[in-house]
Amino acid sequence: MGKLLRRVRRTPERLLHPLRRRNAIEALRARPRPQTILVVCHGNICRSPFAAALLVRELAHDMTVQSAGFAGFNRPAPPAAIAAAQRHGLDLGDHRSRLVTADLVRSADLIVVMEAAQQRSICERFGRRPADVLILGDLDPAAVDTRTIYDPVNDGVEVFEQVYDRIARCVRELVAILTPAGVPTS
Repeated sequence: MGKLLRRVRRTPERLLHPLRRRNAIEALRARPRPQTILVVCHGNICRSPFAAALLVRELAHDMTVQSAGFAGFNRPAPPAAIAAAQRHGLDLGDHRSRLVTADLVRSADLIVVMEAAQQRSICERFGRRPADVLILGDLDPAAVDTRTIYDPVNDGVEVFEQVYDRIARCVRELVAILTPAGVPTS
């Protein structure tokens, strides 16, 4: 019964995803190409450092990519995050978390978050427009049940790998849009 209720609750998200995806792509194409991207998640130890590392690897080197979080400072990525990132050819071993600051938010041309609540928080706390804050999951080319990219902080490597696979799909879409001849997958 619980599984059925979760599925029913997520039906609106599943139905809205294609529209949100199209709107996100159109909004990104309509804006100037960002020179500075800030990737934000809750603690800056799992999702945002991985997404930022992927963006650094895949984007032109004339762009600056940083990551930050709302909680914790100078914390390392968990061992499961480091192991899952290595599968994607990324090393999070030296990563240390940092907090979102007004200066970081102000200097970013584009802010990428993992959840709608994080988008609202950036807008409310730092005065950014919603159009400046992308929910990364909205770019997912797969049919998904939620726009939120799950926080695997207390999970094992298998869950991190699933989450990182989703982040990688979304980052590929973002890179395709931001790259001059970029065309995201349909």
